[in-house]
Amino acid sequence: MSRQVQGTMVQGRSSPISHGVPAVAVCLAALLLVNVFIYLYLDSLNQTNEQLVSSLVGCVPGHFKIGTMKNCTPWLQCSQIKEEVRKLKQIGEGAVKKVYLAEWRGQKVALSKLSSLDYLEDFLHGLSMLQALQGPQVVKLVGFCLEDHSLLTEHHPLGSPLNLDGVFAQEQHQQHNTWQIRLRLATDYVFILHYLHNSPAGRRVMCDSNSLEKTLSQFLLTSDFHLVVNDLDALPEVDPSRGLLVKCGHRELTGDFVAPEQLWPFRNQEFSDDLMPEYDERTDIWKIPDVTWFLMGRVPGGDVVHFHLFQIHKECKKKDPKLRPSSLDVLKVYKSVYSSMVRDNAGLRDML
Repeated sequence: MSRQVQGTMVQGRSSPISHGVPAVAVCLAALLLVNVFIYLYLDSLNQTNEQLVSSLVGCVPGHFKIGTMKNCTPWLQCSQIKEEVRKLKQIGEGAVKKVYLAEWRGQKVALSKLSSLDYLEDFLHGLSMLQALQGPQVVKLVGFCLEDHSLLTEHHPLGSPLNLDGVFAQEQHQQHNTWQIRLRLATDYVFILHYLHNSPAGRRVMCDSNSLEKTLSQFLLTSDFHLVVNDLDALPEVDPSRGLLVKCGHRELTGDFVAPEQLWPFRNQEFSDDLMPEYDERTDIWKIPDVTWFLMGRVPGGDVVHFHLFQIHKECKKKDPKLRPSSLDVLKVYKSVYSSMVRDNAGLRDML
């Protein structure tokens, strides 16, 4: 018995075979695997910078990728803009910039040029914000040239959400005219506010928002029906903990669209910019219901959306800004309403 056990143990130690796999084959496989890893590592070192950038999610700071581009590339500089960008036609004009449809290497871009040196400070501020806030919520910066005060951004042919009803009236887009798409656009708007109120460049206020039309003109519709913020020329920072508050312009503001704290508070006294109290980002919260009402339009199911948003919109319209919800609070409600309505609609279809 003991001899048999001993023989088995010795055989187990001396045999070159383990479970029918030769040791030489195992070693060769291991060497091959190591060689594969070394090859992949060396291959990765030989990739170009653009390929390395493209392997990441999105592009690293200072790079862009638009349209049919496969790789990210650094923001275009003056020489590239002058030599490679072809201006096609003017598509917009504001106080600060004239905007042209242009083309770069087969890609459509928006070329913005400073209208007047009187607004150079606003132009430079907008450019700095575009650089600092690049992300899914902000139009993509393609390049800029300080020599001739121009900048390039991604072109969105559907334009601003001011054109929303006209876009949905087009035959190819009529199927998108649903409460789901419209509520998603409104949610994008609130999400952008949340991003600006908690941005990498500090807490920012949308000051170019003294009317519904002016507010909506700051955004663009993407081809897959989302919103991105486009115009960041008036985006001052606030930080109440440091006593840093703002006033949106130096003229008296009027109307129901602006927040109560943006109105001249002294009835029997002529407006004076020096005496006008400052305020913070909660002016943006006041305007959310009006923007959402426009974005929802008149679409089946829209009345149900307004019903579910009634309470949070009521809170947005609190006269005391300190009592208004944060943009995050509003965003949570919007997402919850969207999810519950989609779930309810699915249940109703199953019953039918």
